[in-house]
Amino acid sequence: MAKSTKQHYRENEHIVENKELSLWEALIPVIALVGMLAYNVYVFGDDAISGSNQFILLMGGAVAAVVGFYNKVSFKQMLAEVAENIKSTTGALLILLMVGALAGTWLISGIIPAMIYYGLQILNPTIFLAACVVISAIISIATGSSWTTSATVGIALVGIGDALDISLGMTAGAILSGAYFGDKMSPLSDTTNLAPAMAGGELFSHIRYMALTTTPTILITLVVFVILGFSIDTSGEADTQGILDSIKSAFNISGWLFIVPLVVILMIVRKTPPLVALLVGTLLGGVFALIFQPGVVAGITGASQLDFQSGYKGILNAITVNTSIETDNPALNELFTAKGMKGMLGTIWLIVCAMVFGGIMDGIGALSRITQGLLSMARSTFSLFASTVGSCVALNITASDQYLAIVVPGKMFAKAYEDRGLAPENLSRTLEDSGTVTSVLIPWNTCGAYHSGVLGVPVAEYFFFAIFNWLSPMTTLFFAALGIKIKKLAAKAGA
Repeated sequence: MAKSTKQHYRENEHIVENKELSLWEALIPVIALVGMLAYNVYVFGDDAISGSNQFILLMGGAVAAVVGFYNKVSFKQMLAEVAENIKSTTGALLILLMVGALAGTWLISGIIPAMIYYGLQILNPTIFLAACVVISAIISIATGSSWTTSATVGIALVGIGDALDISLGMTAGAILSGAYFGDKMSPLSDTTNLAPAMAGGELFSHIRYMALTTTPTILITLVVFVILGFSIDTSGEADTQGILDSIKSAFNISGWLFIVPLVVILMIVRKTPPLVALLVGTLLGGVFALIFQPGVVAGITGASQLDFQSGYKGILNAITVNTSIETDNPALNELFTAKGMKGMLGTIWLIVCAMVFGGIMDGIGALSRITQGLLSMARSTFSLFASTVGSCVALNITASDQYLAIVVPGKMFAKAYEDRGLAPENLSRTLEDSGTVTSVLIPWNTCGAYHSGVLGVPVAEYFFFAIFNWLSPMTTLFFAALGIKIKKLAAKAGA
């Protein structure tokens, strides 16, 4: 068994090669993992991501370890690779914690409610479908969750669309197109953090690179919905005044609140380290909460008025634990909830368990053997991208979970992309363009089951109109086929 000491794009990571390991032996843990995950999701449904899937990843690692013992790989070697894998995700884990903190202060400061408040005011019957895309996108970017968007404003928009006599499939498709655009592009989203963590990239670099395929896809989606809006007959009016009044009664809504996200965006554009940008955004959110929402800050601590102690406690609670803002609208109460740093622990748990599985697979030489097989079949850059897309969609169908459709292909394909001289942004973008967005198109997938249940619209009814979701993998393959914006690794690009 030989061990490569070549420097990779992930600092100090070693890829283990085991020439005695056959391709079929290397695939045994993957096949076992997919089978166990499929059954686990069948048993637990939506609750599988709460912990049982994480344990199944450890069980997959155990299967890989047995294969390793059979091929005379030491437990010490496997554990060393697990440690290296977890070490490589340190930055991503810290970013996840900071994302949870930022979401908390942006809620209590009124930044997220202000985005929703102004977004709802652009509704008009003729452009209702396009407005559904825009509003859902804004809210999903602000919250980092397509699930929250669907369960709150999505339900309201479906009701409005029904009142306007617009097809429920069209309305649901527009909502989900916008919601998943926002879910992909928001630094608050767990999948947006998960994809670069699996590929070995960096969060904001991943978002910037993903925008290259996501922007034309959402623009095409908007154009189609604008055309549909002018071609269908509508009746009645979109009444959102009740929701607007509820937001206004709970928060002091002001355009000045947008200073905070603009500062963070400016820092991102100027390539400020992600942790720094997120920390500044979190702290500014806390300051603006004290200035604009003193009653809200005092209220979440149970105090009658704001003083130093209640202000300190309120801000720290928003940063670290669950925070809920009560309004007179039940749907908004669910929307105005942030989980703080504590809410990110589930995703962190998933990443750590995925790194255990990937580390053992790496330690026994399975990853190297699988990627050699993939590269032998993927004789071109396009075929490598196509294999990634196919794997993500296949896992969404078989394992029924979008997280696993990112974790497993991400870990399997990372070295294959590197061996092709391709930067990790190519892989992380493809994981999101195919793994994240197609999950909602599969009825038995946790995402498909959730959104169809929440919106009250069967997957078959909204499938065609979820344009952004099925167009995204096509766009990424189109870019790959024409060689558009395919980022190379710096060392290999120079060579």
